[in-house]
Amino acid sequence: MTPIGWLIIAIVVLPCSYLAWALLTADRKALLAVQANLGQGLGQNGSVNVVRPPALLDISKRLTPAGYVARLDRWLSLAGRPQSIPLEKLTVAKPTLALVGAVIGFYLFSSDPSPKNLGIGVFLTIFSYFLPDLLIYNKGIKRQEEIELELPNTLDQMLISVEAGLGFETAMSRAGQNGTGPLAQELTRTLQDIQVGRPRQEAYQALADRSSVLELRSFVRAVVQADKYGIGIAKVLRTQAKQARVKRRQRAEEKAMKLPVKVLFPLLLFIFPVLFIVLLGPAAINIIAAFS
Repeated sequence: MTPIGWLIIAIVVLPCSYLAWALLTADRKALLAVQANLGQGLGQNGSVNVVRPPALLDISKRLTPAGYVARLDRWLSLAGRPQSIPLEKLTVAKPTLALVGAVIGFYLFSSDPSPKNLGIGVFLTIFSYFLPDLLIYNKGIKRQEEIELELPNTLDQMLISVEAGLGFETAMSRAGQNGTGPLAQELTRTLQDIQVGRPRQEAYQALADRSSVLELRSFVRAVVQADKYGIGIAKVLRTQAKQARVKRRQRAEEKAMKLPVKVLFPLLLFIFPVLFIVLLGPAAINIIAAFS
């Protein structure tokens, strides 16, 4: 197929797909809240007014296994729950993208029915279905790495604040206000949970559940035990900050030790052959010319 044909397909398919996504998966939280408030009480026939989700969202939830939806929700939690990609929109986007990939694959197969185009169509369908998962999972990994790097410095800031006479929650608030990364956002969210009436231990445990960083989970367990048994929080922060710095140094040393092994294969496959050609090429040409 010519590039003009591909351009025409892209001009037709992409805007239609985006328009369908925007209309069917828009964030309707405010609208649903208004409808729920207006629909409280009994209707004219004595039944309770119930707000139903969009039809496409209902179908997508029925087609997606509950365990898989829970896994997507876990990945979104690790990624910080981006406002542009809520769980409902992600659930609807996956079959929609798979349908677009299937349509493109069917068009390729109908234009040239060959095993190659059939394989391309199947690959596009599967890849389009799992593409949102890859993006969310990658974003979650990067976010957890940022939390892992920020944790020692944040614990040091909280330790300085506590030793200066501030309370633990005030120290968390200072660290959240002064920080700009995902760890500061998580601390701010934990304080907001406590302010709205959530028990402290549950709020701290929720902070650990929203992260996969082992050092942060260890810090939360230490804080919960200190709050339960009355242990001095400054001592806990000092110990946790020291352990976090040691872990960060060990991770840096581990990456430095893995670097020679990672460089070995590109060195053997790409650098050495070119070096041999440059060094031995002229000599080989002279030998061939001498014996010819």
